[in-house]
Amino acid sequence: MDSKEFKIVFGEIAKENNYLKAFGGWYLESSECLAVLELQKSTYGDYYMLNIKVFIQGSFDREYHPTKQLIKSPIGDVTKQVIDDILALDRPMSDDLRIEKLKELFKDTITPFVSKLMTKRSIIEAESKGEIKLLSSVKKELEKLLV
Repeated sequence: MDSKEFKIVFGEIAKENNYLKAFGGWYLESSECLAVLELQKSTYGDYYMLNIKVFIQGSFDREYHPTKQLIKSPIGDVTKQVIDDILALDRPMSDDLRIEKLKELFKDTITPFVSKLMTKRSIIEAESKGEIKLLSSVKKELEKLLV
């Protein structure tokens, strides 16, 4: 599977998981948050890193929309990077197995992580449990929004 085919397959699986495509990335919206998935191509090899970014609506007096600038931005209010063999196209793996493993990555990692972060309260809960780290400025802003 080459890079172009991989991105197509990734996009199809993202769509199966209710993500919409925009500007080379995929996003999922709730009334409180906007989650973005972005495949970042490595300059060192034939592999990708998956950047998961969550933007909190109303934080820092901003309403977020899936623009090119937002999809490509290096960081969100909550950010996680996923590095996995499934994303390494230079690692030998049959196409069928890679697709199966990519579906598992969505089911076991991406969907549960993003689902936990689609409300302001759930972000605070995840941070208090140590599941995510928030920059102090983001935490302060989030607490302000919840008052």
